[in-house]
Amino acid sequence: VVMNNGILQVSISTPQGFVIGIQYKGNKNLLNVQNEEDNRGIEATNYKVIMRTKEQVELSFTRMWQPYTNGTIAPVNIDKRFLMLRGSSGFYSYAIYKRLKGWPGFQLFNNRMVFKPNPDKFHYMIISGNRQREMPLQQDRERGHKLAYEEAVLLPNGEVDDKYQYSMDAKDIRVHGWISTDSTVGFWQILPSSESRSFGPLKQFLTSHTGPISINTFHSTHYVGENFGMKFKDGEAWKKIFGPFLVYVNSVAGKGDRQMLWRDANRQFMNEVKSWPYKFPASKDFARSNKRGSISGRLIVKDRYVSRAGIAAKGAYVGLAKPGRAGSWQTECKGYQFWTVANEGGNFSIKNVLIGNYNLYAWIPGFIGDFKYHAAIRITAGSAKQIGNLVYKAPRNGPTLWEIGIPDRSAAEFYIPNPNPKYINKLYVKHDRFRQYGLWERYAELHRKRDLVYEVWANNYRKDWYFAQNTRKKGNKYEGSTWQIQFKLEGVVKKATYKLRVAVAAAHGAELQVRVNSRSARRPLFSSGSVGRENAIARHGIHGVYKLFNVDVPGKVLRKGNNTIYLSQPRKLDAFTGIMYDYLRFEGPDPNS
Repeated sequence: VVMNNGILQVSISTPQGFVIGIQYKGNKNLLNVQNEEDNRGIEATNYKVIMRTKEQVELSFTRMWQPYTNGTIAPVNIDKRFLMLRGSSGFYSYAIYKRLKGWPGFQLFNNRMVFKPNPDKFHYMIISGNRQREMPLQQDRERGHKLAYEEAVLLPNGEVDDKYQYSMDAKDIRVHGWISTDSTVGFWQILPSSESRSFGPLKQFLTSHTGPISINTFHSTHYVGENFGMKFKDGEAWKKIFGPFLVYVNSVAGKGDRQMLWRDANRQFMNEVKSWPYKFPASKDFARSNKRGSISGRLIVKDRYVSRAGIAAKGAYVGLAKPGRAGSWQTECKGYQFWTVANEGGNFSIKNVLIGNYNLYAWIPGFIGDFKYHAAIRITAGSAKQIGNLVYKAPRNGPTLWEIGIPDRSAAEFYIPNPNPKYINKLYVKHDRFRQYGLWERYAELHRKRDLVYEVWANNYRKDWYFAQNTRKKGNKYEGSTWQIQFKLEGVVKKATYKLRVAVAAAHGAELQVRVNSRSARRPLFSSGSVGRENAIARHGIHGVYKLFNVDVPGKVLRKGNNTIYLSQPRKLDAFTGIMYDYLRFEGPDPNS
């Protein structure tokens, strides 16, 4: 079946619902014609024209689950939609997933829309203003040498190529895609709203990468762990719409201009945002603006050791997500999430929220911990809730005696070494250096004789605190590590309790053990137990799932003068086992207690 508005012609296989051709301005097909028919994802079994007018056409491709399939397909009905508007240089797509009550349980790990542009035509990739480059060919990968895992390949030209080097936070994914070799045609994916994406604004997703491949990911367990896939119990009913999003094609006349195509794609993104929620999808399951509501308010932070007065939560991320505990939005994936950033006064407004029950969550750069509003939020059609002033009491026991890092849920401020010269990606020489391959090996190379020792009075965390506490290889095995934080106290209140705050940006198969002034103590003062399956160290992420550990330190284990806190990570599964710290703070006892 063909959708054609005179600008773009899109061919879709029936009844499978695979986009097999995109014809545009003399280009017979912008897609890779060599892609195998049996390697195209969810295969529909029914096709229907939902709408066909002078202004738009919408097609539906469905795959319905039946009990007699005996586990060969997932127990969920899937309706793939493709939609084209008059005068548009692109087409839209969305999918409706639905489970009925009584169906068997299953788990969904990944859900994404993938396009494979024509490899003979598209070599230049752009995913952001400073992340764009001429990409290697698939043939280069095939001639290259596989490294520690199959996604990472050392190319014949000496560079490393790895799709995870091009992951992005959900909040930063606006538009990404490919530009033709003559720089006259651009192929882009644009998602104007992240409401249907899993795990909130900090979740990292794959985007475009070598192939060429362009991915629009709605759900994946990358950077969170397979424990947080969509798990459905036997009998559990569920429905969710993913998208819509726009596949946009643009061009420039005469001599090509990559940046002109990129700027135009960003303008189109802004136009799509202004039009959200769309009015044109035919499905009744997609809620238009009159079936949505809004909420606004102001968030204030109270930390008496920062300011006696309330502090406006400038730059706070404030969102609505399914009811849960504080911070549970990081691992929530079945429902929708709606987020905004507070202004300088801490004021926020979240618009176009779907009808439903939510909790209001927030986290504030510069402060540790998670905020959750105590009352449930009910959004109704056309509602405009004014919630007033909200107060977040930041975790605090006493005055700051010392601190390491910046509480921003990332390890980016810490020391990131130069990569091994054998494993360079030239794109990340001057920025985003944590995306280089093999940095986990650099720790052992830089700390050959002993693990990291950080002297609070002398060291600078930007130069002296390594960004990841990972294992080191010894022979054919791996071993854990113990880092030291050395500090001085002018005096100690022996009967008081001090507090060590450890904010973790990411962890993988790790354990954090804390000892104070006794490295050989049989039992640690604190143990996190096994924590994290994010694999952020291997996948070049600088954060994963945020965690905050609050460790009580009895005054009796401290002493006047020199003290040492030992941070041990004893687990040694592989090269990627470890912890990325976000921020550490040692607090004295409350003088008023």
